[in-house]
Amino acid sequence: MKNGSIAGGEKTTVQSAAEILENGGNAFDAAVGAVFTSMITECNLTGPGGGGALLACPLNEDPVLFDFFVDTPLPQPDKALDFFSISIDFGPSQQEFHIGQGSVAVPGNTAGLLKVHERLGSLPLKTVLAPAIETARKGVILNDAQGYLMKILVPILTHSKSGEALFTPNGNILHVGDRFKNPAFADFLEELITQGADYFYKGLGQEYILNTVGERGLLTADCLANYSVVERKPLPSHFNGKIIYTNPAPSIGGTLITFTLQLMERLNTVSPNKLINLIHAMEVTAKVRQDVCNDPNDNYLISQILDKNNFEPYLKQYNSFELENIPEDPPSRGATTQVSIIDKAGNAASVTTTNGEGCGYLIPELGIMLNNMLGEEDLNQSGFHKFVKQQRLPTMMSPTIVVGNTGPELVIGSGGSNRIRSAIIQVILNLTNGMKLDNAIRAPRMHLEGTTLHCEPGIKVPNKNKLSNSIHIHQWNEQNLFFGGVNAATRHEAVGDPRRDGAGIIY
Repeated sequence: MKNGSIAGGEKTTVQSAAEILENGGNAFDAAVGAVFTSMITECNLTGPGGGGALLACPLNEDPVLFDFFVDTPLPQPDKALDFFSISIDFGPSQQEFHIGQGSVAVPGNTAGLLKVHERLGSLPLKTVLAPAIETARKGVILNDAQGYLMKILVPILTHSKSGEALFTPNGNILHVGDRFKNPAFADFLEELITQGADYFYKGLGQEYILNTVGERGLLTADCLANYSVVERKPLPSHFNGKIIYTNPAPSIGGTLITFTLQLMERLNTVSPNKLINLIHAMEVTAKVRQDVCNDPNDNYLISQILDKNNFEPYLKQYNSFELENIPEDPPSRGATTQVSIIDKAGNAASVTTTNGEGCGYLIPELGIMLNNMLGEEDLNQSGFHKFVKQQRLPTMMSPTIVVGNTGPELVIGSGGSNRIRSAIIQVILNLTNGMKLDNAIRAPRMHLEGTTLHCEPGIKVPNKNKLSNSIHIHQWNEQNLFFGGVNAATRHEAVGDPRRDGAGIIY
């Protein structure tokens, strides 16, 4: 490895990170630049108006988690909101999404990425953003995954006149093989170089945001100006002789991953079938989430599940296979993407970002569609608009780094909402069982969603009498982006998940 190891959700995204490393940047410069590039190349998954988290392992320093997920705005209970459901056709099934001006949470991606660059970057911001600006102006050829998302998200992308102008430049929605350009977004990045995050949260960008959200949304000048990036101590755990760092509370995903792996680390079941043990661990994890995450205004409750007095009873249930009433996860497809990087010095960055499906309203002056996080059922389990203050929404995002005796050994993360945890866990288990990274990511996956066990082809499903009575099996005919999009890097391998046309490069 001369310069670095990079994995991301699209080849141009990965190439932009490589260019930054070649110009002398470190992993954090490359991660920031790659994410801004992904806002063009993977515009249906992420954007400046969304939220995310970046886990950084700087050389010879303690790791730090930059939390820049979205905030709830202040409640306005008597306000009439533009908030409505829309049905998206996924072929074999349809799913209802909630969008509109009233679905927009306070965005964090712009503030968070610029904060990471300020704290840990080594190159000027102009150099870091140059690949993204060039991509926005020249355009990118849409791959299969992005073409598919353009097709199914037409009702959201074209809900506003400005969205219709950007995504249907010739009267029809952009499709696979078309070139997507966003010059207004390039202009926006130029403003960030000279004015920083204040442009978006306090300056003219704020004005554009509020004009777009309008009187039937919840964003205000104050909630935008008051948004702050939080630096957190990552959640550590020991598994298979390694230290695994991931996203702590108020994130839910990282804690649930840690909980599941700790169950399996302390495995004492009579079943020799590893698949059955994993399925049962998924059951227990779903149950603990339902038991603990019951207060929409206290997002730190999830951390209690790792306390010994709380963990031991669930461990007992796991080892005894005594569990009934598996809760249903709220439906979610997970419009999320991931970049994983290790540079030649040994710095490591794992960053996951999302824009949801988008609120349906494009800011024409910026080329930006804001998020619809207040309309995501998986983030609002107690119901929509139940918050009482400005605070972080919980998230399943779980940027993760596995550290051994010589430093970071695996940088990993995934898209996929509530499938993020099952995708990351299965790749880590595959690696533990001796697979190479490419095989570990390409291997078939399963995911337990309520009482339905979803299985990709190649999963050797156990006999029904070995599973909980309530579980039924849904066998998929092919690998699918439903099962996440794991992009991961080691010093010797970099792999983007083929389920989402991911890419990896070592050079």
